[in-house]
Amino acid sequence: MTLRVANCSGFYGDRLSAAREMVEGGPIDVLTGDWLAELTMLILAGNRLKGRPGYAPTFLRQLEDVLGPCLDRGIKIVTNAGGLDPAGCAEAVHELGARLGLSPAVAHVTGDDLTGQPLDLVNADTGERLDATPLTANAYLGGRPIAAALSAGADVVVTGRVTDAALVTGPGIWRYGWGPGDLDPLAGSVVAGHIIECGCQATGGNYAFFQDVPDLAHCGFPLAELRQDGSAVITKHPGTGGLVSVGTVTAQLVYELGGPRYLGPDVVARFDTITLADDGPDRVLVSGVRGEPPPCTLKVAVNHLGGYRNTMTLVLTGLDVEAKARVAEEAVWARIPRESFDAVDVTLTESGLLRITVMDADERTAGRAFSEAVVETGLASYPGFYGLTPPGNASPYGIYWPVLVPAADVRPQAFLDGTQIPVPAVAVPGEPATALPDPEPPLTSGPADGTAHADGAKGG
Repeated sequence: MTLRVANCSGFYGDRLSAAREMVEGGPIDVLTGDWLAELTMLILAGNRLKGRPGYAPTFLRQLEDVLGPCLDRGIKIVTNAGGLDPAGCAEAVHELGARLGLSPAVAHVTGDDLTGQPLDLVNADTGERLDATPLTANAYLGGRPIAAALSAGADVVVTGRVTDAALVTGPGIWRYGWGPGDLDPLAGSVVAGHIIECGCQATGGNYAFFQDVPDLAHCGFPLAELRQDGSAVITKHPGTGGLVSVGTVTAQLVYELGGPRYLGPDVVARFDTITLADDGPDRVLVSGVRGEPPPCTLKVAVNHLGGYRNTMTLVLTGLDVEAKARVAEEAVWARIPRESFDAVDVTLTESGLLRITVMDADERTAGRAFSEAVVETGLASYPGFYGLTPPGNASPYGIYWPVLVPAADVRPQAFLDGTQIPVPAVAVPGEPATALPDPEPPLTSGPADGTAHADGAKGG
C-alpha cells in the first residue's frame, strides 16, 4: 500500500498548469503545493498593508482547474498557500467552489502567527538581538494539524507557515496513523517531503548535469509513493520531460542543508542514514531513514522592515573598465556624499556592469536624491556613459530574522468549514535520549547497484 503524493508548486510564482498536469497525468491520492518562502511572507505582508489578500491568490487559479476532478476522484489537496491569512484563503476556496457548483469540505490551520506576541528576538544563527518591531513572525508547524483536518473529512487543507515537508508528513500521519514515537517513518516522510517540495528541482530542474536531462522544457513535477514504513519512491508521471535519478534526487536532498540532523517539529530526520537506489526508469527508492525525537523549540521566521533601498546600474565598455568605475563613483559621491546613507554596496561585474546600491532609513535620502544624482553625472563622467536604470524612488526592504520559541508556547488549531476540530496534543519533547553512532563518510557516487547516501540537514 502506498500513498501517492504529488507536488504542483515549489514557490509563489511556479507553473500555473502544474496542478492540472499532476491531476490529469496519472493516479494520485494527495495534491500538495508549496507557496511559502521567508521572502514570500514579507511579500504577503506588503500585499496585506495595501489591502490585498494575505494569502497566495495563484493557488486559487490552479485550484479552479482541478477542484472538480479532485473531488470526483477523492484526491486530497494540501497547501501552505494560506500564508498570513489561512482563514481568508479557506473562505476564498469556499467561494470558488460555490461559483463552480461544488461543495468542498475546506479546513484551515492556524497557530503559527506569533506577530505581536512577546518573543526573545535573538537570532538563532548569529546570536544577535533584534532591536526592531517584527512585521511578521510565524512559527514552523508540523504535520499533525494537517492530519487532524484530513481525518475530520477535509477535501482541501489550507495552512499558514508549516515546514515544507509537513505537506507530505501530514498526509502520511493521516493515512498510516503514525504516532509521535514512530520516529523512523516520520523521518522518512520528512525526507520524501523535502525531495518533492521544490517541484522540478527533483526531476532535473537546476541540475548541474542538465545535458543529461531530456526535454527539460517540459519538465514533469515530482511525486512520492510514500509507504507505511516511511520509505518512498520518487517518480513523475509518464510522458513528461525531465529526469528522476539518484543524481537529481541527491541534488535536491542537499539543497538548503547544514548538517546531518534535519530538525523539524515532528521529528529530527537523520540525513546521514538515507539510502537511494534505482527502482526503474525515472524511479528512485528512498529508504533506511532514521529519526530522533524533535527538539523542544520551534523555529520562527521573523521579518522586519530594514529601511529603503535604491539601485542604479551603469554599463562600462572598452578599455580601463576599473578606472572608469572609479571615475563613475567619484562623480556620484561628489554630488551626494557616500556618508549620507546607512549602507552602500558597489559591485563591478566581470561583464562591466557597475551596480551602486544605497540603503537608508529615510525613504527620501535613498530615493530620487540618490538616483537623480547618478543621472546628473551623465555628461560629466567616464567615456561611453550608459545607464540601465532611470531615476526612481526607493523601495522598502525587509530583513529575515530566525528565532526560537518553546514548542509548548505554540498551539496549532484546525478548523473545518469554520468549526474548530481537535488537534491531538503531543508531549513536549526534550533532548534525544540516545544518538545514532557517527555515520560513515557519505558516498559521492553510487556503487554498481545504484545506491548512494546523502549527507546534511538544516535547522527548522
